[in-house]
Amino acid sequence: MCGIVGYVGPQDARDVILEGLRRLEYRGYDSAGIAVVADGLLSSVKKAGKLANLEKVLAEHPLPAATVGIGHTRWATHGGPTDRNAHPHVSADGSVAVIHNGIIENFAALRAECEAQGVEFRSETDTEVAAHLLAAAYADTPEGPGRLAEAMRVISRRLEGAFTLVATAATEPDTLVAARRSSPLVVGVGDGEYFLGSDVAAFIAHTREARELGQDQVVEIDRHRGLTVTDFFGAAVEPKAYTVDWDAAAAEKGGYDWFMLKEIAEQPQAIADTLLGRLGSQGELVLDEVRLSDQELRDIDKIFVVACGTAFHAGMIAKYAIEHWTRIPVEVELASEFRYRDPVLDRSTLVVVISQSGETMDTLMALRHAKDQKARVLAICNANGSTIPRESDAVLYTHAGPEVAVASTKGFLTQLVACYLVGLFLAQVRGVKYEDEVSAVVDDLRRLPEAVAEVLAAMEPVRELARSLADADTILFLGRHVGYPVALEGALKLKELAYIHAEGFAAGELKHGPIAVVDQGTPVIVIVPSPRSRESVHGKVVSNIQEVRARGARTIVIAEEGDEDVVPYADHLIRVPRTPTLLAPVVTTVPLQVLACEIAATRGLDVDQPRNLAKSVTVE
Repeated sequence: MCGIVGYVGPQDARDVILEGLRRLEYRGYDSAGIAVVADGLLSSVKKAGKLANLEKVLAEHPLPAATVGIGHTRWATHGGPTDRNAHPHVSADGSVAVIHNGIIENFAALRAECEAQGVEFRSETDTEVAAHLLAAAYADTPEGPGRLAEAMRVISRRLEGAFTLVATAATEPDTLVAARRSSPLVVGVGDGEYFLGSDVAAFIAHTREARELGQDQVVEIDRHRGLTVTDFFGAAVEPKAYTVDWDAAAAEKGGYDWFMLKEIAEQPQAIADTLLGRLGSQGELVLDEVRLSDQELRDIDKIFVVACGTAFHAGMIAKYAIEHWTRIPVEVELASEFRYRDPVLDRSTLVVVISQSGETMDTLMALRHAKDQKARVLAICNANGSTIPRESDAVLYTHAGPEVAVASTKGFLTQLVACYLVGLFLAQVRGVKYEDEVSAVVDDLRRLPEAVAEVLAAMEPVRELARSLADADTILFLGRHVGYPVALEGALKLKELAYIHAEGFAAGELKHGPIAVVDQGTPVIVIVPSPRSRESVHGKVVSNIQEVRARGARTIVIAEEGDEDVVPYADHLIRVPRTPTLLAPVVTTVPLQVLACEIAATRGLDVDQPRNLAKSVTVE
């Protein structure tokens, strides 16, 4: 959600921080601010709205040059998106400035305590509580090296909830301090300079060398003394080093009007990268990142797939494939509901958690609940070094590269591919499928990049169709079998990007209520299964198309090459390559991504940063 940037080093901190905030705009935000330390004083500017608003104020009232500073883009939780609620928050005595991601759950009691001591609050945020508490702890800490870090440890032990706090002090022009609990933060290490960021995009233009921060840890960065990490009680910790495997150019638009368009175009390569190195010399599937033994995998008798939003739809599709290939029962759960319904978990349960960012708070809390119940947890994630894979028993990275647009595209398709790999690997280990059977499916997977590229090359008619749908009030999506989650994903994309009422339905449920909303001219998008699909489900969906068309619907049909049964009933026909049924969502989803993107652009909307949404939801 919120974007965090911190810098200590020889460059002008103002420039470094503003550049980092620009790279974090994709996370979603409604205000921005910056603070620097110069000449023994903290100077800060913050402004509601987009980063351009802050830059305009800075052009009129520039901050002094400095070698240490912090910056923030805020997505409102406590208090509305106003200037006074924007970060950074400076303590009443002007000694410290703080930026914050997350929610401090006991802020009300702490605020009352501060107010009882005469502190006057200037905002409605929980973050300001941390600023005043830090100033008080700083005043009570003896002067000397590590003073700000010790004050941060003191207040961190008092705070409840999920938070990343980054602070700087007026009297320490070469020092930054940060604390992390259940909220993302990473350290960048350059040549004589250091960076803090809510993700590596904040500093990727300067360095690809990073350090992981664990749960309940405080990092102190001093320009002269270097990097020090401790837990909340002061015990030294050695952070894990890693190298970011993409560069700044990967996060640029590359000539596309929108990041989303670029990321849609990158999907063939992203799928290929996710598959790279997964097949051994004997044709067997090799998942080196899965740190569970073969015996542990054989002991599994139940699987839960837990995720949010688009990742949840990937999980729904995974259920079809994993159950078919392994014969293990699979349940798919919304992460926000999972632990509250008290699911039955034990050591024989595998919980597969899916998160593009690896920091999704609902998913993280579901993971921790599963671990508390002794279940084994496998993460599917795109962000190396993020919290969810670190806390899981095993991980499968999707290797999609950076995804900047808020609405996920290549993240979704690579999650699907990763789910297929997990299902096949389980089938192989448990002896349900022979190596040649696994190899045959992997060969089908390897053909997917070419199939997706073929779909993308034929999208101009879809864009023309999208422009004709831009004024629609309602668009319905129908699908069956693995097409049902695709319908849900198509509707979600349209809601996210174009702000159009859209619903996805299981086609078999049409006559149980949804057909009542079909009216003259209502666009209905139907994902048609292959004629080769099981139990004649194809014929049933063709009948559904006829039913809605008979009631005046404008039918938009997505069907594989060679399916002639749909032609008489399709007002608009979108062809996709023939693909095995379980893998078909990888190709049938792509036209829906393009459709939603083009409708939103036609309506004059911000495709990359839809209103009210954030890329990574790091609070519950």
